[in-house]
Amino acid sequence: MSGARLGWRLPRVFAHRCGGALAPENTLAGLRIAARLGITAVEFDVMLSADGSPWLLHDETLERTTDAIGRVRDASDARLRHLDAGVRRHPAFAGEGVPTMAAAAAACRQLGLHANVEIKPAAGCEELTGSVVARQVEALWSGTGQPPLVSSFSEAALLAARAVAPTLPLGCLFERVPADWRTRLHRLGALTLHCDAALVDDDVLAEARACGVPVLCYTVNDPLLASDLFARGVAAVFTDRIDLIAGVARGHS
Repeated sequence: MSGARLGWRLPRVFAHRCGGALAPENTLAGLRIAARLGITAVEFDVMLSADGSPWLLHDETLERTTDAIGRVRDASDARLRHLDAGVRRHPAFAGEGVPTMAAAAAACRQLGLHANVEIKPAAGCEELTGSVVARQVEALWSGTGQPPLVSSFSEAALLAARAVAPTLPLGCLFERVPADWRTRLHRLGALTLHCDAALVDDDVLAEARACGVPVLCYTVNDPLLASDLFARGVAAVFTDRIDLIAGVARGHS
C-alpha cells in the first residue's frame, strides 16, 4: 500500500491489543513494552462507556480483564477511571489502569507508534460507536501525518465512521473472507482486508494482490506460520508474540 493512501507505510507486524502476551491487554504498559522492543505499530480495541466515551476494552463485560464486574456500556467514565486492568495479568502490573482512547493516542504519538484502532461496539451500539470513535480519531491524531487505520467486524460501525470521517483509512475485518469482499470494501471505501490467518486462502490473496488491497492476518504467534504467510503475500500480521515475530518480519521486508 502506498503511503499516500494510508498516510504511513504499512508495517509487517502489529502488537495485538497493545503489547501482546507481554503485557495486560489494551493498556499503556503494553504500548510502552511494544515500543521498547522496536515494534512500530500496535492494535487496540475501543468500546464506549455509559457516558459515550471511548475506552480501550475488548469485551462487553469487565471481569476478564479488570478487577470489576458488569457491562462496559453500563460503566461510567468515573468508574472506569478507577479500575485495575493489570492485576489479573500479573501482580507486577497491579494498578495499571484502563486507558481512554485519548490517553492511548497521546502515548502512540509520544512513542512514535502507528495504530490500528478496532471499533468494538456493544450489541445495539454499532452506529454510535463507529461515529464517536471516528470523530475522536480525527481529532486526536490531527496534524500527525499518520492517521490510524480504523477497522471493525461491524460494517454498520464502519459505515457510520465513514459518514463522519470521509478520509479516514478503514479496514474490513472478517474471520473467513466472504466471496463478495470486494463489493463490501468498495461500499465502505476501505483500504485493507483483515482475516483469520487459519482461514486465508491463496485465491483471496491473489485477487487482493491484483486489486492492490493489502491483506492483514490475525492472530499469528508461530514464527513458521508468519514466515509462510509473508511468503504467500500477506502484508502484515497481528501477534501476541512480538518478541518472536518481529525478527521474521525483518527477514521478509
